[in-house]
Amino acid sequence: MDHHPIEASPLHARRERVFLVLAGLFLGTLAMLNILGILRFIKLGELETATWGTLTFAVAIGVLPYPVTFLCTDLISEIYGQARANAVVWMGLLLNGWVLFILWIGGILPGFETIDPANGKFVLDAANRSPVFFEVRTFAFGATLASMIAYMAAQFTDVWLFHFWKRLTRGRHLWLRNNGSTMVSQIVDSTSVILITWWVGGLAGILNTESPIAGQLLLLILTGYAFKFAVALLDTLPFYYLTRRLSAFLEIDPHAEHNESVTGSANQAASS
Repeated sequence: MDHHPIEASPLHARRERVFLVLAGLFLGTLAMLNILGILRFIKLGELETATWGTLTFAVAIGVLPYPVTFLCTDLISEIYGQARANAVVWMGLLLNGWVLFILWIGGILPGFETIDPANGKFVLDAANRSPVFFEVRTFAFGATLASMIAYMAAQFTDVWLFHFWKRLTRGRHLWLRNNGSTMVSQIVDSTSVILITWWVGGLAGILNTESPIAGQLLLLILTGYAFKFAVALLDTLPFYYLTRRLSAFLEIDPHAEHNESVTGSANQAASS
């Protein structure tokens, strides 16, 4: 495939296109999970306890694709460096804002829904529900708000820890920075998203009002984290495989960023 005049070489074009695929997968997954987020919870099981009552093990459907975002940022971090990984994370925040804007403006523009003249609200259907868009909009608003806060905390934690481990091990132990950064950042994400979603009222149909709320929230956090933890372990092999194949395909040395930082520090110390 010919490269565009703005692309320095076919190799440069190849590198940019692979980056586009990784960034696109990250951003597309992020947009999808924010819409699907808490529209449905997957019930994994229940446990009857004397102290806490009935404990429900469940994960939101938005959790299913979320580990893919961490794999993408880890690959971008390893191959393209910390600056590009952070740029993609910031773009994800802007995308969240764009999703909220479209949901907001889509709700205030006039449509074809039936309005009750007595109270100026939508006429509810037989199931006592608002029009589908507004049901989705309500859930998505809560999920996106929770996601934006949890996302920023978790993704920047992931990128920072990834490069912290990379510097600490001098570019060795790929498994450590992949799993270590993801597993810690997933604690941040799981805790933030459940607590914020509960705070904005997005867990009303999930929590049992007759049982202590704290225990149920803790269980949802632990269940979500356990799922993400398992996926993080499973993505170690594809991370190793993709890192090696992409490094060779793109002719990029993943250790170059580390080596340059060490060389720069040595030169700076020598000059001083």
